[in-house]
Amino acid sequence: MNEHSIRRLVIVGGGTAGWMTATALRQLLYPELSIEVIESEEIGIIGVGEATIPPFRRHNALLGIDEREFVRGTQATFKLGIEFRDWARPGDSYIHGFGTLGLDLDGQPFHQYWTRALQMGVAKDLGLYSFNVLAARQGRFMPTPTDAPKDTPLEDIVYAYHFDATLYARYLRRFAEAHGVRRIEGRIVEVGLRPDTGFVDTLVLQDGRTVSGDFFIDCSGFRGLLIEQRLQAGYEDWSHWLPCDRAWAVPCENVVPPTPYTRATARPAGWQWRIPLQHRVGNGHVFCSRHMSEDEARTVLLENLEGRPLAEPKLIPFHGGKRRRAWIRNVVAIGLSGGFLEPLESTAIHLIQTAIAKLALLFPERDCSEALRNRYNAQMDEEFAWVRDFLILHYHATERADTPFWNYCRTMEIPESLREVIALFSDSARIIPRTDELFKTVSWAQVMIGQRIKPRRYPPVIDRLTDAELTKFVKHVEEVVGSCVAVVPAHEAFIARHCKAPPP
Repeated sequence: MNEHSIRRLVIVGGGTAGWMTATALRQLLYPELSIEVIESEEIGIIGVGEATIPPFRRHNALLGIDEREFVRGTQATFKLGIEFRDWARPGDSYIHGFGTLGLDLDGQPFHQYWTRALQMGVAKDLGLYSFNVLAARQGRFMPTPTDAPKDTPLEDIVYAYHFDATLYARYLRRFAEAHGVRRIEGRIVEVGLRPDTGFVDTLVLQDGRTVSGDFFIDCSGFRGLLIEQRLQAGYEDWSHWLPCDRAWAVPCENVVPPTPYTRATARPAGWQWRIPLQHRVGNGHVFCSRHMSEDEARTVLLENLEGRPLAEPKLIPFHGGKRRRAWIRNVVAIGLSGGFLEPLESTAIHLIQTAIAKLALLFPERDCSEALRNRYNAQMDEEFAWVRDFLILHYHATERADTPFWNYCRTMEIPESLREVIALFSDSARIIPRTDELFKTVSWAQVMIGQRIKPRRYPPVIDRLTDAELTKFVKHVEEVVGSCVAVVPAHEAFIARHCKAPPP
């Protein structure tokens, strides 16, 4: 640490974003750095049930958090993938499973062999070749066993979690405070700038206290207290591609054992989520207010709950998109203050996590050099665009024209970057993920096939196998996946035995 080093880091806002940022940077940055979190109990957080994707486990590993303690402490369950109901056509159902799909052969992905086998009439539903999908369908779960047989799906079981976001924020707060992070209770009423540089200098609280810092992270949610209200970053609105702009959220009672997957069910003007926790189920209806009123959307949600609602539904307005710049001067926006992409593929926490990781690698001295800011902003622009395209795929690749909303999604113009991905897959089952993209070949293949995009052909190299060899190969994969899933315990039984949470 030298005379130019940042000595005081101030995080504005708690919640999942604020406390994830505080805990991670406490571990990743130098110990002399003072970290403070300002949050107000009076403002609260947007704390509905949260679903995650596998990279989230790296954050807990970084902190050295015991998995079973974490699951008990946040009423969590395990997640092997996401089920999509009624998206391409009413009555359709498929699961975007994490982990591997089938078995790659000679450097070619399994879905290309499956495409040829399907044209031959010897392939079955794609999900039968995925350990995660089959285990999810059967309600089974366990982590990778220590004695897992080599070269089988049991060797690396890929999963994530569902957890209570409010409990997780409290969990991280306790962890952060135990490691020297200071929490300041208060509501910010004024943001002071340095006259020479325009950098944020001081925050004035409602009771007159002031908090000064060298560097600030805005985790204030949709308000964007620093990045937007004070520094006027501007917002890149993607609602023409992602037209949903409201969500009703409500918890309900558990009436069936918790499933090891999230569910997203298409509705007339959007979709409904179902996130199973140990003590309740989180539910929400994401909808487009141009095609459905708030009252009607609330009714749709309440009429499609499995159990008794445990609270009054909460309305969450939003606009899909991102800040034009996530890092301005000495302020970085992380979480909802930096942008919002609806929770269709559970990417909200991942975008927090990747923002933290990129900031840690580019963490500046007090001058916050332009080169670092530009690099960070470019990286976050790419990250948001990749996730955006993957989400648009779910809406656009549909055969539905039964409501004005779905007809709009089916016929709307899409980004050229996504158009190229769909065209390549439609032509020959090829997928070329962009560098460092979150969603890899397996994810794109499952969603495009699940949304009824059928490749016209497959790469010529797949014909290296004879018809008999190909038939034997796909049958072998199906048998191996099935036999591995058969030894996995029920999801509910695993939780009861290893990480049952106490009653709330």
